[in-house]
Amino acid sequence: MAGHSKWHNIRHKKAKMDAKRGQLFTKLIREITVAARQGGGDPEFNPRLRIAIEKAKKANMPIENIERAIKRGTGELEGVQYEEIVYEGYGPEGVAIIVECLTDNRNRTTGEVRHIFTKYGGNLGANGCVSFIFEEKGVIYVPKDKYDEETIFEKAIEAGAEDVITDDNEYYEIRTEPKEFYNVKSNLEKEGIEIEKAELTRIPTTTVEIKNEETAEKLLKLLDALEEQDDVQKVYSNFSMSDSLMEKLAK
Repeated sequence: MAGHSKWHNIRHKKAKMDAKRGQLFTKLIREITVAARQGGGDPEFNPRLRIAIEKAKKANMPIENIERAIKRGTGELEGVQYEEIVYEGYGPEGVAIIVECLTDNRNRTTGEVRHIFTKYGGNLGANGCVSFIFEEKGVIYVPKDKYDEETIFEKAIEAGAEDVITDDNEYYEIRTEPKEFYNVKSNLEKEGIEIEKAELTRIPTTTVEIKNEETAEKLLKLLDALEEQDDVQKVYSNFSMSDSLMEKLAK
């Protein structure tokens, strides 16, 4: 598993969700609003909205918040108009980083993202400078303690998945082509497969191994700072590091 994915898992276990809930709700509301604006307010016919609502419910967002966000997206309620922006750049040791944002002020967001890169030893680059290193995929996470490997492989391939990755200790990682993602997820759910999380994401085709603890700390501080910026929705990177170093930094 890529180092950044593993770091997310460790952070999730360590995090106090209540402390981050307000910021998480803000990001989820923006995603729901944009999804509804682009594809309509009915989740049955808008897969992106359906996924966003599922994430919001898992985060225990009140249903009235979800409904207001949908209405803002469809124009039934007045609200801020958000723009989707993707930034690309480099972290320490040339690690590739992609930052996906939803913002109501492009100039503000660009300035803040650039500042974060510079502060933690990175550089904001031009569009296209690192995106070629990543492949867009759908990823569906299924708990390993619920199913044996053979069953998941069989069900995933039958559902139309591309591959199943078993590197993680807790989850099977079912990968799909982006255009097949929603169908595969729906087919697995019809088969009664429990899904922990499902998302469209970017997976690096090559990685940069970080061995030095000081460099690793700088990189992870950069990634954390980007993720905590209010307009940032997702951050992707292509670093890897040993499990022992990852666990050491997470303590």
